[in-house]
Amino acid sequence: DAGSSVEEMEFNWDEYLEDTGATAAPHGSFKHVDTSLQNGFAPGMKLEVAVKSDQNTYWVATIITTCGQLLLLRYDGYGEDRKADFWCDILTADLHPIGWCEQNNKILKVPEGIKDKIPDQEEFLQRVLKGACSAPANLLEGLHRGKNPLDLIAPGSRLELQNIRDSLEAWIVTVVDNVGGRLKLRYEGLEDLDKFDQWLFYLDPFLHQVGWAAQHGYSLQPPSAIRSLRSEADWQEILKKVKEEEEESSVPTDLFKDKPVIGVHSFSEGMKLEAVDPMAPFLISPATVLKVFNDKYFLIEMDDLRAERVSSQRYVCHLNSAGIFPVQWSLKNGLHLSPPPGYPGQDFDWADYLKQCGAEAAPQSCFPSLTSDHGFKENMKLEAVNPVDPEEVCVATVTKLKDSYLWLQLEGSKKPVLECIVSVESMNIFPVGWCETNGYQLRPPRKAIVNKQKKIAVVQPEKQILSSRTVHDGLKNQELNSSDSVVINVKYCCPKIYFNHRCFSGPYLNKGRIAELPQSVGPGNCVLVLKEVLTLLINAAYKPSRVLRELQLDEEAAWHGHGETLKAKYKGKSYRATVEVVRTADRVADFCRKTCIKLECCPNLFGPQMVLDKCSENCSVLTKTKYTHYYGKRKNKRIGRPPGGHSNLEVAMKKPNKRRKRRKHFFVHKKKRSSTSVDNTPAGSPQGSGAEEEDDQDESELSHSLAQDRDKRKRKLRTFSFSDDENKPPSPKDIKMEVAEKLQLDSNPLEWSVADVVRFLKSTDCAPLARIFLDQEIDGQALLLLTLPTVQECMDLKLGPAIKLCHHIERVKLAFYQQFAN
Repeated sequence: DAGSSVEEMEFNWDEYLEDTGATAAPHGSFKHVDTSLQNGFAPGMKLEVAVKSDQNTYWVATIITTCGQLLLLRYDGYGEDRKADFWCDILTADLHPIGWCEQNNKILKVPEGIKDKIPDQEEFLQRVLKGACSAPANLLEGLHRGKNPLDLIAPGSRLELQNIRDSLEAWIVTVVDNVGGRLKLRYEGLEDLDKFDQWLFYLDPFLHQVGWAAQHGYSLQPPSAIRSLRSEADWQEILKKVKEEEEESSVPTDLFKDKPVIGVHSFSEGMKLEAVDPMAPFLISPATVLKVFNDKYFLIEMDDLRAERVSSQRYVCHLNSAGIFPVQWSLKNGLHLSPPPGYPGQDFDWADYLKQCGAEAAPQSCFPSLTSDHGFKENMKLEAVNPVDPEEVCVATVTKLKDSYLWLQLEGSKKPVLECIVSVESMNIFPVGWCETNGYQLRPPRKAIVNKQKKIAVVQPEKQILSSRTVHDGLKNQELNSSDSVVINVKYCCPKIYFNHRCFSGPYLNKGRIAELPQSVGPGNCVLVLKEVLTLLINAAYKPSRVLRELQLDEEAAWHGHGETLKAKYKGKSYRATVEVVRTADRVADFCRKTCIKLECCPNLFGPQMVLDKCSENCSVLTKTKYTHYYGKRKNKRIGRPPGGHSNLEVAMKKPNKRRKRRKHFFVHKKKRSSTSVDNTPAGSPQGSGAEEEDDQDESELSHSLAQDRDKRKRKLRTFSFSDDENKPPSPKDIKMEVAEKLQLDSNPLEWSVADVVRFLKSTDCAPLARIFLDQEIDGQALLLLTLPTVQECMDLKLGPAIKLCHHIERVKLAFYQQFAN
């Protein structure tokens, strides 16, 4: 009914860090996360590549660097010469592992450019391939081609997990879920019984590919905790089934190449030490080496002096296990050591305790040296697994540091948790934003909850009665009390929105960041789901503020949806704008498509339809110019004119004041707040000390300058423009060039060779840059696709020379459209 309302939970890391005055722990401090983001290819790996000049022949190339699904390669034989380096897309290029040509009767032939350097091909190949590491075959061919290796650990994959109480035993586990490399595992044979599920990062030393136990002489049997749930015959049948299905459920062994190597320990049975109990990682207590399995593993037990104790806390350790320390470590570091249960008195003394037990302390040499070089500092924020409830990942604050250990305060956990102790190398801690990137629910601090009254219940003829749990699942960021019952209109329930990562991402969105987005969002309330989708897109942009501006409401346009305030952060500045989203499910598909076109990306980049194989729009062949031809964006644009051509400057010249006024009203720079301040300013109102968004200032200055220069433009055609209007135009004082006469071309630039391009540049005042074009093999087609940001980033040019160069490129583009486009 009309009175129904819920509490909306909204958490934004940027705002939270700004409000608390805290900083995020550096991403580089989370080595396991960095490893998980690698694409499986590494510099130095070799592969066989089709030769450009002759697609029927191949040659060996070495990977120079990687960038997402792109590889920078160099043919072997060029040595240190970079001029022939070239980029390849794993998904589309003709790439193969070493040995593929021989197996498939293909020709290995030296490219023409280095033929004179390699007189004996066979001898050369023997030399360069000796001891070489081939690029992984499974990532170059078949179903796994171009995939992130981490994606190969899919639900249903099988691994082997060592027993935490007996390292000489292992049992098969099935992957239930994979969240950025953090795996939810279920023991094989338990089917839907989730009571014994475990969460482990895929690089955990106790996790292995199927077949590991047999190779290393360890027994394969279920742990004692679950053994009684099935008969011995059942377990053997399960094992037989796993072996039959091993090939289809196996995980490539390459995934585990970066696992920490377990060294040889020197512990002996009966030695005493200090340890953090994994079952209650809040205290440090005395412990004993109970058993030594072999030179790699030993069993420790938390000391308990109570005569009536029923069970004991035991777990397997190895040389590099976190949470084990020498005797007196707590005392030396000013920390409290909790006496074992049953110990008389509170003043624990190690000397008396060792004498009383008749035991010796494990010597310092048994323990690895601890480091303080890790990048963490007190009050830094991060995301951490709740040790009491591993399903939860919470906002965490570093409250204390000792050597290579952190004391973390978890915020927002369902049940209050004491400060937990973790190693800086723990695989249960993650950088700020990790949950959002991987589509996992982060438990925010309770104080970060924003209370808003929002009606979500509407009674209509097509209404449906849903339980409070169903509504909670559907509406994601909203919470209901268990006693609530809600009436919700199904037409306001948004379908699942898919991100189709391989589709054309256009000029605004970073393809690498798009690839890191979750596969889907929703289902749920239309407004909430679409708001989340747009927020993810803004954060995946080259310039988030620019995409926010593209999405913002146009006050002159018809408004039929729901206004939502979205935010963006760019170069330390915060921006926000009101964006229209639709409220009903029947309009979602059209909204997604129109938003895609507004952002000049594939119309299927996101939407309620998943692109399974090939996009129906054939967007893989699109360039920015072709995109505008097919879908259009701005009115009255000639077919084929590249976005951001000289006509845009004319529009800016004609209506500079109106545009400035509208942006000032809708798109504002948010003043940085202190930790005690409260932002009550309504969305869309100016904030700060009169400071406008810097892009607007410069655009206004440029428009003013152009208006003053109107008479000159009547006599001469000004062809300079910014090829990508996402980039900030410089102020007039930075532009010091003479207006050029209209260019007349003798040949179609689409057909220009690299030499033709170089010849043209040498005829301009950018002649010194011709060498770069020659080195990077930029022909006429590539020349017409160059934009200001591309020139700056790929050619490493400063703004002045880059603008001067783009001026000449725009002259060529204009001449092309006038002389050859038809």
